[in-house]
Amino acid sequence: MISVFGSNFGQEEIEAASKTISAQWVGIGKQVQAFEEKFAAFIESDNFLLVDSGSNALFMAVKLLDLPPASEIILPSFTWVACAQAVLMAGHRPVFCDVERGTQNVSAATIKPHITPKTGAIMVVHYAGKPVDISPILALGIPVIEDAAHAVAARHLGKACGTLGDVGIYSFDSVKNLAMGEGGGITCKNASLLQKARQWRYCGIGKSGFQQATHTKTPHRWWEYTITDPFIKMLPTDLEASIGLVQLDKLAANQAKRKQIWQQYQKAFAPINWIICPEETDTEAHGYFSYFIQVPERDQLAHYLLENKIYTTLRYHPLHLNKVYASSTPLPNCEHLNETGLNIPLHPRLTAEEVAYVIEKIINFRA
Repeated sequence: MISVFGSNFGQEEIEAASKTISAQWVGIGKQVQAFEEKFAAFIESDNFLLVDSGSNALFMAVKLLDLPPASEIILPSFTWVACAQAVLMAGHRPVFCDVERGTQNVSAATIKPHITPKTGAIMVVHYAGKPVDISPILALGIPVIEDAAHAVAARHLGKACGTLGDVGIYSFDSVKNLAMGEGGGITCKNASLLQKARQWRYCGIGKSGFQQATHTKTPHRWWEYTITDPFIKMLPTDLEASIGLVQLDKLAANQAKRKQIWQQYQKAFAPINWIICPEETDTEAHGYFSYFIQVPERDQLAHYLLENKIYTTLRYHPLHLNKVYASSTPLPNCEHLNETGLNIPLHPRLTAEEVAYVIEKIINFRA
């Protein structure tokens, strides 16, 4: 079965993980610090923190804004459930907005109808790695949470996606462009917010007893600690970070492979009048996380490809259609994408033969 998403691990990751295990220190330590420093340099930000998952990073991002209780946070319906769950778990209300049909991204136009006096923040998601047109959204004057889970290598306005809003997050799970099994990241424009996040990720303690004993000239009762805020544990591990360091070194090559496959699809499908391809991107660096097509017979195509050992999916089932959120607002573009959209295989482990096979089967679907 050809997988729709995937990472590219090799001997280098195995050796890095083995060294960490052999050192008998797999929890948070020097490898985490090394990854934080190297990734911060990559995104050209002094304010980056590694946490245990992208989903928890979203929750932390919402909490860092310190919004009034029950504030409304506007976010796209066409996104992963963790976005809405983070809002709810932080004590706020998710307000779903539509996306642009061509980009699958929010815009100032899709956000504006949902702004009320209770609006506390806007969450933008760079869907499939295509940067959101963020300047008109920032101009609304409302705090912006930037979900760059698909856009770890994407650039917009000359800056790394994830560093454009007030708070940004990344995901490093097993199928992301930079994969370490699990893991997430936080960026903040305000350095004091990042310091708060650093304290929060260890249950609100900040420094462990070991850190106090070994990094203080005259430690006194280092096992005692002051809890700044009650918070859940979000510590990353050296085991994950050691893999992440290797993946960061491989990121440029993996991105080049993703871009090559993306362009092959664009060229092959452009003449097919029943396939709507992703919009080309000229002014920014795309993340190439996923290749998303729109077709009128989506369900039939998905089943046909599955029968031919090609796994596809729809990322994502619109959140406003889930009963748990009790939303009655119609969002026509999200609902259209729910019936026509399909993510097809795109990841750096795909072989040339597999890419050619996917193209052949899709083109032959209506033959």
